[in-house]
Amino acid sequence: MVAVTTFIIACSKGGGGGTKDPDPTPSGFDKAAMLTNYADALIIPAYTNLQTQAALLETAVNTFLTTPNAANQTALKAAFKDTYLRFEDVSADQFGPAEAALFNNFVNTFPTDSAVIEGNVIRGTYDLTSNASISQQGLPALDYLLFNPHAVADFTGGTAVNRKKYVQDVVANLKAKINTVLTNWKGTYRATFIGNTRSDSGSPIAFLINQFAFEMDQLKGPRVGWPFGKQSAGVTYPNNTEGFNAGISIALATENLTALKGMFNGGGSGKGMSDYLVALNKQQLSTDVMAQFDKAIAALKTIPDPYPTAITNNKTQIEAAYREIQILLTLIKTDVASATGVRITYQDTDGD
Repeated sequence: MVAVTTFIIACSKGGGGGTKDPDPTPSGFDKAAMLTNYADALIIPAYTNLQTQAALLETAVNTFLTTPNAANQTALKAAFKDTYLRFEDVSADQFGPAEAALFNNFVNTFPTDSAVIEGNVIRGTYDLTSNASISQQGLPALDYLLFNPHAVADFTGGTAVNRKKYVQDVVANLKAKINTVLTNWKGTYRATFIGNTRSDSGSPIAFLINQFAFEMDQLKGPRVGWPFGKQSAGVTYPNNTEGFNAGISIALATENLTALKGMFNGGGSGKGMSDYLVALNKQQLSTDVMAQFDKAIAALKTIPDPYPTAITNNKTQIEAAYREIQILLTLIKTDVASATGVRITYQDTDGD
């Protein structure tokens, strides 16, 4: 997911992390069991839930497109929010099949390019398979098309036929991307993931730590900080928030962080990175990270949606949440990466 440009974690070498031991293997800790828990109890079920919810979204979309009125739009918004929330549960899983499919880029590049979308609708021609089209589709495009202030009227006006087809094509492409990633996880990639217990670059453990840090960078930047005026001399960009038109930006950010916490502790009942840190004699770091997750989540929950309004009326709460997110980012990107022997290999844009 991006706010201004697209990030792909495997593309560039960047700072952060690094340790004397590139592959720490604590005695008595079963890393394969941890990876099995990630695959079978967290990642595959999360993609399955997203697949199920995307089908429900398609039904709600078609009902609205058949009869575009306020009541159907309200019902659609609930289905859309549920789908976006389920996306947040897999956002950290941008490796393996998801990385190969550029899943996050196609599904959640925000802000969407509304001007290009309108041109696509007017012409009735476009190519949603092209990498150049990532800002014209996915959940942000649906957010714009279905919930902008004049959306209901748009689907009864002169471009209604083309607009309906565009929405249906975006939904179809969304479902296809989900199906591709889930099918590959259930196929050969699951065994590949579980079978590689190293911590060097390209390993599942390295992917996981990189994605935890990357998602925290996205919370600090595109999801919370940048719209609020961080790294822009205090100039705010409220329209660039995730889920802007549906007014669900903070709900999405909170779900994203809650999902990251669940991933970090293995879902609570299974082995996760928190257990791995304990096995590496980093009990205090594990405790600190889990406590900081709770602090950051609690701080986010004090910010009301819609976020653009909160940017004006709830500055103190946003500043507090931003600070807690910064602390958590540093713990993961520096301390956890070092403890686990993982090199951070994506490149952020603000230098922390």
